[in-house]
Amino acid sequence: MKKVITYGTYDLLHEGHINLLRRAKALGDYLIVGVTSDSFDRGRGKLNVRNNVLERVEAVKATGYADEVVIEDYLGQKIDDIQKYDVDIFAIGSDWEGKFDYLNEFCQVVYLPRTEGISSTMLRAESQETYRLGIVGSGRIAKRFVPETKVVNGVEVAAVYNPNKERVSAFAADFGVEAHSGSFQDFLKGVDAVYVASPHLSHYDYTKQALEAGKHVLCEIPFVLSAAQAKELYDYADAHGLVLMEASKTAYCPAFNHLVTLVKSGVIGDVIDIKASLSKMVEGSLRELDASQAGGAMNEHAPLNLMAIIRLLGTDYTKVDFYSKMENGVDVYTKANIIYPHATSSITLGIGVKTEGNLVVSGTRGYVYVPAPWWLTDFFEVRYEDQSKNKKYFYSYDGDGLRYEIQEFFSMIVNKRRSCYKLKSRESVAIAEIIEKYNKKENCVEI
Repeated sequence: MKKVITYGTYDLLHEGHINLLRRAKALGDYLIVGVTSDSFDRGRGKLNVRNNVLERVEAVKATGYADEVVIEDYLGQKIDDIQKYDVDIFAIGSDWEGKFDYLNEFCQVVYLPRTEGISSTMLRAESQETYRLGIVGSGRIAKRFVPETKVVNGVEVAAVYNPNKERVSAFAADFGVEAHSGSFQDFLKGVDAVYVASPHLSHYDYTKQALEAGKHVLCEIPFVLSAAQAKELYDYADAHGLVLMEASKTAYCPAFNHLVTLVKSGVIGDVIDIKASLSKMVEGSLRELDASQAGGAMNEHAPLNLMAIIRLLGTDYTKVDFYSKMENGVDVYTKANIIYPHATSSITLGIGVKTEGNLVVSGTRGYVYVPAPWWLTDFFEVRYEDQSKNKKYFYSYDGDGLRYEIQEFFSMIVNKRRSCYKLKSRESVAIAEIIEKYNKKENCVEI
């Protein structure tokens, strides 16, 4: 039996895909088709894939040409699959001419003629609805955000809002967008969706007004500082068919999502403890050191660290206590212990105290180690007592990492999804709840 294997994303399956599969099938007796996973696509920077992996697999099966479908999930898998399935021929479209010659060491490589005049990229462009995005705020994160939208299809940053006319005008001139400093409602009229990147204490009001105006909202962390406010906003969005998402960028990056999948699949056994830390030395008169603007290590850095713990251990914690070093009314260092019925966890945060900035997830069989800065996850290692069994995982983390949350946000809008498994609304509410407990000084000790 002559076995043939081919690979592709197969997004928006079209005539070109079908022709290639037919030609590949004709080369042998048994055709194996590799379909890229969602995480693999994101890791390679393919952020505009329209169909998820299950839909793409079903579409390939429906052609009738594939005898077997496998999921491509990592670099180097082609060599592994060719040897694993004893493949005779590797077939791929002629637009990849020469790129896979290295596989000739393992099997025959055949470049098949592609169908001219059609591609998934072309179909996406023809059917792509462009959404006008408005940015609230013109500070540091907003300036990093605009370039990241350029790599996600269907997004146009159209306007920016800031009550400070001088700052918003400068931002608008730098990025070629409309400037608004007067009526927030006028700003909302010209956009389809809103990214809230304003100071912490304004997140609730801006998000609420945008939702009430029928706009989808992506809100920067901390989302809000009250569990009741968070639940209110999510409930409103759900009731009115709107997408509301917390912009916890690490939650949407490929590496962290694979880490969560591996841990929940049991590779380190039962999770018993998680330690997450994050620090950034801050000096001067910045917002982070201003108590009147909800400054401090907890409000600034807790959302990412709590996200990791809650994603892995859930929302049913039983106790939280806090220990802080205070200066001028803000915590320059805070340690919080979040206790669960069968596990412990802690976060260590600093804006005036330096910490390692890593993430350690300890289990009954092994542990996961993510080096600093863990929140920019592009590598982690699963470690065991027998070090020969350790495994390292490497991923792409492109740009400032904001493109992954932008892609997820607009994917939800396009596909009319109201919930996101990468950070569920109840998890976002739990994060706000723990931060609220701290701000109310519940179980809080000053050191």
